[in-house]
Amino acid sequence: MGLDDKIENKTQEATGKAKQSIGEATDDKDLQAEGKADERTSNVKQAGEKIKDAFKK
Repeated sequence: MGLDDKIENKTQEATGKAKQSIGEATDDKDLQAEGKADERTSNVKQAGEKIKDAFKK
């Protein structure tokens, strides 16, 4: 995975955290859930990238 993918994943993680925070502030359970899902997806992608990077070395 390239640098672009890593940046995209970090952006998705930050977006997820923001959605979660906004959902908590506005008591919007759907937005909170969407933010958590975005964050989890990003974390899984980042873990996959770390594994790939480990095998490249």
